Parts: sequence; structure tokens; C-alpha cells
Amino acid sequence: MLIFIICSCKKDIPPVKETFNGNISTTDRVFICNEGNYQFNNASISLYDPQTGNVIDDIYKPNNNNQSIGDVCQSLFLFNQKIYSVLNNSGKIVILNESDYKKTGQITNLTSPRYFLPISNSTAYVSDLYANAISIVDLNSQTKIGSIPCYGWTEEMILSFGKVFVCNLKKNYVYVIQTSTNQITDSINVGYGSTSIVKDKNEKLWVACTGDSLKNSLPKIVCVNPVSHQIEKSFSFPNYSQSPSQLKINGNGDQLYFLNKNIYKLSISDASLPQQPLINSGNKLFYALGIHPKNENIFVSDAIDYVQRGKIMIYNQSGTLQSSFNAGIIPGNIVFD
Repeated sequence: MLIFIICSCKKDIPPVKETFNGNISTTDRVFICNEGNYQFNNASISLYDPQTGNVIDDIYKPNNNNQSIGDVCQSLFLFNQKIYSVLNNSGKIVILNESDYKKTGQITNLTSPRYFLPISNSTAYVSDLYANAISIVDLNSQTKIGSIPCYGWTEEMILSFGKVFVCNLKKNYVYVIQTSTNQITDSINVGYGSTSIVKDKNEKLWVACTGDSLKNSLPKIVCVNPVSHQIEKSFSFPNYSQSPSQLKINGNGDQLYFLNKNIYKLSISDASLPQQPLINSGNKLFYALGIHPKNENIFVSDAIDYVQRGKIMIYNQSGTLQSSFNAGIIPGNIVFD
């Protein structure tokens, strides 16, 4: 049935959009964080306007003296009219104005930053691949002011009830940091390899874990109570060849989406994992996932071969391809304004 749907709609798919250096809406933008090739200093940020379909290939270079933004653009975060662009191999966060995309500063002295999370208007946490710590940064002075020991490869984070919950790709735990003291106060055994975390409409947290056969820990998606730190639901995948990633949630906070080669959809009220994908990847290499908060359109990147420019495909809620456009090299993070 799924094969029939994909084949039957191909003839109606609009052509891939190339770069368009025209007007972009300032109220409904989609930012694409293109990692670029490791040590090639060719990371970029693409911009897409859902209202017109217009695409700008790179918002940084033309607005910053034709300079490259850096090496491996890992993630983006929009906060207080600023764009915080996390450059993993460059060990820094480049800060841009949301209005004109001009650089206003940077945060350095970071080891291998992954994700940025504001905990107040003046302070943020930064997870890290190699630092064995969460960095604390001052947003006013744009400097690193401290760190919180947290061993292992830390990934996505989320703020809930005055606490930050930190995924750790090399441990069995999600770590809990009390923001008032900047100290880890608890650890939650969710299973090995937590990578992504989201919050649902009931304030419950959902975590995707890669699992590891050597650790005897199956891949999982678990639901955590952020108050009691208890696991309320746990869905294990049947074997170690499966690995959920890029866990996302819709604007209503009741539908989860994730990658496991294909795209799957899971309601927060479901009693088991979905057996069939919503969207089959076919010969594509699905790499990054994003759900538009207003219309629930599904944005997914195709990294192709990790060398040439990738593509972004946009599907509706039923899983039918609506349009696509070219992005930069290895589009790895999709952020909605």
C-alpha cells in the first residue's frame, strides 16, 4: 500500500527549488543547519519561506563579508531575536541577528559543543562531545563562565520545572541539573544512548535511546515524569539493528515523530510502537527531522552521500510528498521560527 502511494504521487511532485536570493518572510521561517564536511570549513545555514517556497542557500556569507561561519554547524537555537549557531569542530557558538543575519558576537573556549539551551535571559547551558561537562555561558558578556561535570557524550537538553534534563549518548542515564545551583541532582536510567528529548502537552518528557548490544540495552523510547523522575512508559525496539533518533513532537504536543531509517509516528497515548512507517525512505538517507508547529508538515533531510549538497523534502500529515528544495552539505538540524 505504501509503495503504491509513493509511486502514484511522483508525477505531481514540484521540482526541487534552487537558491532564490529574494524576499523571505520574517514571521514563518525555516532554518536549515548544514553541517558541512568535517575540517573543510564549509558549514552553512539555509533559509526557507513556507509562504512563498523561496530558498536562500546561505544566510551567513553574504551578510558577513563573504566569510565562512565555521566547521560543522551542529545545531541552531533562536532566542531573544538572536540566532545561536553551534559550531562543533570550531569549538564556538556564533551569534547572529535574526533580522539581518549579521554576526553580533561569539562564545568561544568550548571543546566540541553540540546543543545550546537558555535557562534564563542571561544564562545558557551547552552540551558537548568531549568535554565531560556541560558548559555554562553568560549571554550578556558572551563568555563561558563555568561548567558542570557530566561524563560522557552529552546531547539534547530540555528545561522543565526549573531543571535541565540532559541526554547522554555514552551512558544509561538522563542527567538532571538543578538550575538554581548548577549541579547534577539526579540521574534517570532510561537505557543506553539517549540522544533526543521532547516535552508533550502534559509536561511529560519523551526520550529516544539508541541502545547497545554490548551493554545489553535495547533501543527504546521512554516517557519520563519530570517531577518524580519516574519512567511512566517504555517502548523497546525488537532488535539492536533498529535505532530511533531525531525524536520530535508536533505543535499540539500529542504526536511524536522519529527516524529509524524511515519516518514513524507515535501518539503519546499509544500502548505500543508503530509497526509500519508513516514515510518510507526508499533510496534516500534520511538524516534530520522537523515538524512544523503550525500545520504539522514533516520536514526531513536527505544527506545523500555526506559529500554533495543535501535536500529537504516536505510531506503533509498523511505522508504525501508536497515539495522539496536543495540545502547545503549534510543538512542536520531543522529549526522553525
